[in-house]
Amino acid sequence: MEARLADKVAPSWLVVQVFGTLFIAGTLLTAREGSWWVWTLYAVAAGCWAGFVALDRPRPMAAAALLAAAALLPAAALGWAGDSSALLMSSVLLARFAALSAPPMSAIMAVAGAAMALATLTWPLSGQPPESALGQAVLFLALTLIGVNHRQHVVQRRQAERLLEQTRLAQAEQARAAALDERTRIARELHDVLAHSLGALGVQLELAEALLEDRHDPSAALAVVKRSRRLAADGLTEARHAVAALRHDIVSLTDALSALAGEHERDHCVPVCFESTGTPGPVPSAHRVSLAATAREALTNAARHAPGATVTMSLDYTGSALRLRIRNPLTAPVRGGGGFGLAGMRERLALAGGSLHCGPDGEDWLVVAEVPR
Repeated sequence: MEARLADKVAPSWLVVQVFGTLFIAGTLLTAREGSWWVWTLYAVAAGCWAGFVALDRPRPMAAAALLAAAALLPAAALGWAGDSSALLMSSVLLARFAALSAPPMSAIMAVAGAAMALATLTWPLSGQPPESALGQAVLFLALTLIGVNHRQHVVQRRQAERLLEQTRLAQAEQARAAALDERTRIARELHDVLAHSLGALGVQLELAEALLEDRHDPSAALAVVKRSRRLAADGLTEARHAVAALRHDIVSLTDALSALAGEHERDHCVPVCFESTGTPGPVPSAHRVSLAATAREALTNAARHAPGATVTMSLDYTGSALRLRIRNPLTAPVRGGGGFGLAGMRERLALAGGSLHCGPDGEDWLVVAEVPR
């Protein structure tokens, strides 16, 4: 977080380049050097640093070569330099070179070895004891290791950022695919609802027309029209429930089933006993819609085949699968009718990876729907 905030104020690479430039300028301004050719090495090193600053972003390998030269030129003057300016410049530039991510590690080690070799070979000319040459070599090695450590940190951070970006892209693609799958499923739901409802409605209207034209039986035709109206209402309700899956504020499966039980009680004036066992958890929308549609169809069949009878409905979260049970007294043979019927319920659950089992259970009719959790 702090690194991102700093980059918003000024990029970290720009801060390093500015401070490096100020350091070199300050070192040269305070240098006490009487040899013109040492000043020449300093000037060429400063020019190489300027080239590195200019080429670091567009041509990193060329910039790295210039920085290596800038680090080695002051090191070549260690035995003749009148003060510590050569050591300071060479040390800082070597550390900066070791921190670069563009050159390979072999190049960094080669430049560091060359700097240490120059420090060792030129010490007799300086008139200083051998310990000073050893100290210079150790300083070069330590600063090189510090730069390499920073380089590894930068490389790891960039790798982590790339991995995070790839993860974000993968998650976005997964979310997009899930949204497309969800829309495809909802389109299939609407197609099934409208195809069945409109098909059944057309058959009923043809029957009403035949009763009026052929048999001249208005009473029977009126009964068929009433059934047609009920079919249209049921189909519209099914379509609304399918479209509701597009909304972001879809209620939980438990709340949806409880609402269905309440609607059935109000519409048919019969009690519906609903209970949920286990700890509710997140349920995929395809599973939620499939179980809710199965419950709706089972309640419709219960009202048709066992009018006035109490219905019990339970939802079990305790196992590896979500299990929905709807039980009602078996007072009449089960026949095909409005809604989707048993075949439609099985197909709907199969698309969600679930299954449907229904049939007589003693004196009751039992519907058991399961989907994986």
